[in-house]
Amino acid sequence: MVITIDGPAGTGKSTVSRAVAERLGFNFLDTGAMYRAIGLAALRRQVSLQSPRELAFVADHCRVEFDWSKSPPGVLLNGEPVGHLLRAMEATDAAKYVAQVPAIRAKLVEEQRRIGREHGNLVTEGRDQGSVVFPDAAYKFYLTASPEERAHRRARELRARGEIVDEKEILRQIMDRDERDRSRLVGPLAIPDGADVVDTTSLSMDQVVERIVSRIEVGAGKREARSQT
Repeated sequence: MVITIDGPAGTGKSTVSRAVAERLGFNFLDTGAMYRAIGLAALRRQVSLQSPRELAFVADHCRVEFDWSKSPPGVLLNGEPVGHLLRAMEATDAAKYVAQVPAIRAKLVEEQRRIGREHGNLVTEGRDQGSVVFPDAAYKFYLTASPEERAHRRARELRARGEIVDEKEILRQIMDRDERDRSRLVGPLAIPDGADVVDTTSLSMDQVVERIVSRIEVGAGKREARSQT
C-alpha cells in the first residue's frame, strides 16, 4: 500500500509523514531530500544553479540513497550521510533549481517508483507524489496552511538550529516558491485527484496525524469488509 502526502513548503509534510509511517509500521520516503541532496552536490561542485545542463550532469554523476536500517531512513550522497546538511538554507535554496530540471525530475520519479515497488508499504511525501509518481496510490492527502503560518514554522525550525532568520524574507521566499512550483511544466504542485485536503493552519502535528491515520484505518476496514462479502 502506498500513501502519498503532498503540499507546499511549511505545511508539516515531512514531520507528519514520518509520524504516520511510524504509526502504521510503514517505510517513509522523503522525496524532497533527494532534490536537496542533488542541490548539495551541485553546491559542492560549484556548478551554475542557473544551468539545467550542468545540474543534470551533477545528477547523473552522483548517487542518492537511503539507509533503510534507520528510522527515519538516513540520506546518503555518494555513500556519505548528509541528512544533517539538507535542511540548511543553502541546500534548500539549491533544491528549487534542481526541481525545475525535467531530466532530473524524470530520473527521480523513476527512482521513487522503484522504491515504491521494492518497499511495498510506503508513506511518501513531496509535491507530485499523488499526482505524478503514484497516481494510483491507495490513499492520497494534500496538506495546506496559510503562507504566514508556514513562514512562522520555518523560521522557528531554523532558529532552533541556531540560525538567524528574517521571517518576512522567509514569507516572501515561500510565496515565490509556491508560484514556481505551481507553474512549472513538469510535476507542478497540484491537489491530486481524489486527495483528502487537510488545512493544518490551526492544527497540531498530532491532530493532523490522527486525522490521516483515522481516515486510512476507516478505509482499510471498509476494504476488508468488501473483500469478505
